[in-house]
Amino acid sequence: MQVKKVLTYSAIAFVAFYLFTRPGDAANTVRGAMDSVFNAANSLAQFVSHLS
Repeated sequence: MQVKKVLTYSAIAFVAFYLFTRPGDAANTVRGAMDSVFNAANSLAQFVSHLS
């Protein structure tokens, strides 16, 4: 349980450090992740619409 807590806090610290030192790159990373989610949702919607 202790290892999970340390890894969680380390990940949060890394994200905060990355956000404050390279905000442009952090924004591009989030934008890319959101684009991937939207593309996956669009692909799923197309698949379901082709079933009927």
